[in-house]
Amino acid sequence: MTPGARVAAAIEILDDIQGGQAAEQALTRWARRSRFAGSKDRAAIRDHVFDVLRCRSLAAHFGRGEAGRQLMLGLLHLQEADIAALFTGDGHAPEPATAAELDFPAPPEDRPTLWCLPEWLVTPFEASLGEDAARTAGALQARAPIVLRVNLARIQRQSAADMLREQGVETTVNPLAEAALTVTEGQRRIRNSSAFAEGLIELQDAASQAVVAALPSGGRVLDYCAGGGGKALALAMDPARQVTAHDIAPARMADLPARAARAGVTVALAETATLADAAPFDVVLCDAPCSGSGAWRRAAEGKWTLTPARLEELTALQDEILDRAAALVGPSGLLAYATCSVLRAENEDRLAAFLSRNPGWTCSFAHRFAVDAAGDGFYTAQLTRVSG
Repeated sequence: MTPGARVAAAIEILDDIQGGQAAEQALTRWARRSRFAGSKDRAAIRDHVFDVLRCRSLAAHFGRGEAGRQLMLGLLHLQEADIAALFTGDGHAPEPATAAELDFPAPPEDRPTLWCLPEWLVTPFEASLGEDAARTAGALQARAPIVLRVNLARIQRQSAADMLREQGVETTVNPLAEAALTVTEGQRRIRNSSAFAEGLIELQDAASQAVVAALPSGGRVLDYCAGGGGKALALAMDPARQVTAHDIAPARMADLPARAARAGVTVALAETATLADAAPFDVVLCDAPCSGSGAWRRAAEGKWTLTPARLEELTALQDEILDRAAALVGPSGLLAYATCSVLRAENEDRLAAFLSRNPGWTCSFAHRFAVDAAGDGFYTAQLTRVSG
């Protein structure tokens, strides 16, 4: 496909999204009806679509509309691309842009458009982040770094970096976690590398890794909201730990046994009905369902689908998870809470609410990770019972 044809495909997919399809669904359906597209074509088209979703307000402003063509024109203007070379009408490229379409407006001045956030979210976003709100909103409009977790149970970080370099994947040391490497070149070769096939590396955000790295070594550890199991695998790098993974939807953990075997680590799976019998645990980690606002660079659609009502549902769920998980912690154990959210309502407010309901607990550690070149926005807190 030509670069122009890729733009035309992105326009088609964006129109499908505007018509009510989820982004991943629209991309998958397009790929199924476009078997001629190669892997590089699909990757480039995906990049166009998610670049628009990350900065949709600005793209719509400069493109003067929400249709796929207008959004792509606005995005390409933002990126200072050669629009005339892409909108040629030849070889399945979009029709040439008109003079009116190329008459781009002046930059916006209102915060919802500048920050690329729904209008209702601007106030809580600023209240949560203070002086860092504008910078964070800007960071969420860029692509996220590709970060690997080196399986330190089997290989040292530098040795993994050297191995990856031989396979065409360039990396640099990521400062957030001892096992983290940021990919700078060759990211599409990762899954075909022997390092990945042999379980020496996993894709995992550096802040997510840092949440695990902040936990004490050893003991019986429960990953209470395991999802796909990334944190459980990171926990299991410590041979002194006995790691159990649980999720309210066990199907999410379907691939975890195979991934653990590939990594050469042990992770037990537990169903909800068996947790009480398996308790107490020395550490219970709750990476709770959340808005994902700290990771909107990766899942940009989430910022536009989040509503005040959904945020209330999430905070209620987070409270419920913390209360249930606390009952599984041993007398001298630790309850860890984490979200990939930058919103105070899901972080500090949930911690305060838990402590208000449970005066026998205290917070021993809390930290926010910024959305930046190293990793996603995360929050984590560690709770212990009050002694005496």
